[in-house]
Amino acid sequence: MPSTLPEGQAVPADGALPAASLDALGGAPFGVYVHVPFCVTRCGYCDFNTYTSSELGPGASHDSYADTVLAEIALAAQVLQRADRPLPEVETVFIGGGTPTLLASDDLGRILEGIDKTFGLAADYEATTEANPDSVTPASLATLRSRGFTRISYGMQSAVPHVLATLDRTHDPARLPDVVRWARDAGFSQVSVDLIYGTPGESLADWERSLDTALALGPDHVSAYALIVEEGTALARRVSRGEVAAPDDDLMADMYLAADARLSAAGLGWYELSNWARDDAARCRHNELYWTGADWWGFGPGAHSHVAGTRWWNVKHPAAYAQRLAEGRSPGHGREILDLETRRVEQVLLESRLHDGMPLVRLDAAGRAAVPGLVSDGLVELSDDSHRLVLTVRGRLLADAVVRRLLP
Repeated sequence: MPSTLPEGQAVPADGALPAASLDALGGAPFGVYVHVPFCVTRCGYCDFNTYTSSELGPGASHDSYADTVLAEIALAAQVLQRADRPLPEVETVFIGGGTPTLLASDDLGRILEGIDKTFGLAADYEATTEANPDSVTPASLATLRSRGFTRISYGMQSAVPHVLATLDRTHDPARLPDVVRWARDAGFSQVSVDLIYGTPGESLADWERSLDTALALGPDHVSAYALIVEEGTALARRVSRGEVAAPDDDLMADMYLAADARLSAAGLGWYELSNWARDDAARCRHNELYWTGADWWGFGPGAHSHVAGTRWWNVKHPAAYAQRLAEGRSPGHGREILDLETRRVEQVLLESRLHDGMPLVRLDAAGRAAVPGLVSDGLVELSDDSHRLVLTVRGRLLADAVVRRLLP
C-alpha cells in the first residue's frame, strides 16, 4: 500500500503510556477514531491505508474485524484506567476508511456499543460513519441510525462522470439523491458530502456542476479538498508518465473561490479551510477535536492516537494488527513524546486554519512581529478583541505562506 508509517520509539507490549500523559488525561475532550481498511477497489489518487479482498491475506477478514477492534477497545481501557478516576467519557466517534459501510451495519453498531459500554458516550455525543454512495441501502442506514450513529458522511467527490473515472471512483453520481433521502428517512439529522477539486481534466465548469449538484442534495455539511497527487499512487504514476496533467494551482485557486462563494450563498459557512457547515451544530465536532489538540484513541490498522502529548500509531496491515491483539499485545508500531515547542507549532499549524481563529498567545516573539505585515497584506485580520488571528479569503488561498511567516 502506498502509505508508510514513521518508526518512532518502541511502544510497550502492553501499550502503557507515560505517567505524565495519564496524569493529564481528562484535561481535554476525548474522542475515538475507528479505521476500517476495506475497499472494493483502489482509487488511483488514494494513499490511505486500505486493502481490497485480494490484498488482505490470511488472518484478516471483514467478518472478524469488529471483534478485533473490540479487543483493542478492551486494551485501551486497561491502558487508560486509573484507580483514582473513571475512564474518559467519549464525546465523538468517527469511523473512517476505506469504506466502513462494507462492514455489516450490525458490526458497526457492535463497535459503537463496545465504545459506549467501555468508556461511556457523552449525553450529546456525535457518532459519524463515512460511506460510499454504492455501499448503503435503506435497510443498512436504518440499522446504523437505530444502533446510535448520528451523522453520515458520503464520499461524493464529483458529479461529473469523466472526473470520477480519472479518480477511479466507481459509484453512480445519479444515486446520490437516493442515498441522502434514505439517510434522512432513517433519522439522520446530519448528512455531509465530501468533494475533491483539481482532478486532471476537470474544468471550472465541471467543478461548479459538482458544487451545484451537492447543494441540491440539501447537505448540512460539505468538505471540499484540493487533490494532492500523493507519491506512490497510481495517479502519481500517470502524471509522471505524462498521461494526465498535474493539477493547476491557479485553476485550483479559482475552484476554491467558487466553492466558498456557492456554499456561502447557500447558507453554509466555512469553519475550517476545507469545511463548511449549515450552522455551528452541523460542524464535525470530531475533526474540531483534532484541530484543537484534544485527545483521541485511534483503533484499527495504521490508526493514529494522541493522549496528552503522547502520539502513537498502529501496525499497518490488518493481518499484523489482528495477530498482535490475538496474542494480547498492543498493535502499536511506534510513538513519539511531543515536547511543548512541538505542540505549540502544531497548534499554530492547525488553529490558523479555523474560522474561530488562532489565539495570538500561541505565537513566539518572531511570530507576533509578523502579524502586522500579514494584516497589511490582507492575509489575516484580528478578532474584535484583538486576541485571535483569522485568515481572510485571500489568506485561505495562501495559508501555507501565512504559516511560514508565523513560524519563521
